[in-house]
Amino acid sequence: MQEKELRKLLEKIQQGSISIEEGVQELKELPFKDLGFAKVDLHRELRQGHPEVVFCQGKTPDQIKEIVKVLAEKGSKNILATRANREAYEAIKSIFPDAQYHSLARIVLVNGQREIKNKGTILVVSAGTADLPVAEEAAITAEAFGNKVERLYDVGVAGLHRLLAHLEKLQKARVIIVVAGMEGALASVVGGLVNKPVIAVPTSVGYGASFHGLAALLAMLNSCAAGVGVCNIDNGFGAARLASLINSD
Repeated sequence: MQEKELRKLLEKIQQGSISIEEGVQELKELPFKDLGFAKVDLHRELRQGHPEVVFCQGKTPDQIKEIVKVLAEKGSKNILATRANREAYEAIKSIFPDAQYHSLARIVLVNGQREIKNKGTILVVSAGTADLPVAEEAAITAEAFGNKVERLYDVGVAGLHRLLAHLEKLQKARVIIVVAGMEGALASVVGGLVNKPVIAVPTSVGYGASFHGLAALLAMLNSCAAGVGVCNIDNGFGAARLASLINSD
């Protein structure tokens, strides 16, 4: 928000022409910074509880750096840059030396502050090791959103005993994110074992007939287990955001 606009709004509140509640509502909807190539939403944290997340894929390193810089200048913490390659990380690191790069998850974290805001635990479950990039994207994002996160990896249906050995952990979690490629059956199995929300994330892992994750997506959408919701293919970030919202209630 520009200073001129902010002054006008504060004067209205001071004069009593609008209430404090109305002023807060305007602050939620007004401000962004126009960089020409991007309009950075500076009050998303006020509206949604977390600053704008930078999706790096398709952006140049310089564009990514400038967007992150604006967010940081406004005091944002736990700034996430997702789908970030090494080049994007180096660009961010050039102005933020303490930026953390999680290469497996392809996430850069700037001004990271580990704080548990929500009471429950989000459990991220992956079918196979090949699904870990998406699973880690979900796990690290959920941590940045202020959640306690646990991981349970490589417990796919090809060896069901590996999953059943952790039944207590499954039942204690408040929200479960299930990440699976191939035929995507793990989400239904987990959904049939617990009375908690299960967020299924199909991955593009698999052979030709998996159609880059479409087979897993359709299997999860057709799950016979009640309480299973489905995110888009490889969308670990979206699953984490939804899980965090559920866990914040």
